[in-house]
Amino acid sequence: MTGGGLQRLWVGLAGIGGASGVALAAYGAHGGLEGHAARLLASAVEMQLWHVLALLAAAVWSPRGGPIAHLAAAGFALGTMLFCATVTAGALGLPRFGPLAPIGGTVLIASWVVLAISALRPARRSA
Repeated sequence: MTGGGLQRLWVGLAGIGGASGVALAAYGAHGGLEGHAARLLASAVEMQLWHVLALLAAAVWSPRGGPIAHLAAAGFALGTMLFCATVTAGALGLPRFGPLAPIGGTVLIASWVVLAISALRPARRSA
């Protein structure tokens, strides 16, 4: 897939993540969850919406940040899915699949570092 195709993929995934995050927030506000479950869902939604913005930023930056920015975007997409889906499943009483939340969280942290590297590395000069 070309850089432009990847950029479109990241923006599309950000749109889906944003829409599902808002839908989950609405469910959390009106769905009758209480206590620990409500806090878990609120945490998952907050992380999802912040990292959807990070994915969108990486997509916008990718023409200048190059392959490293695309790597950050891929990490934001994967990490958000792993972390938020696992925490949301726990909040809704659904089965959880092992330690996917900490793995997703670690991927998100690494993605922020990769995004920073894409911005701080010296610019390549064209010949």
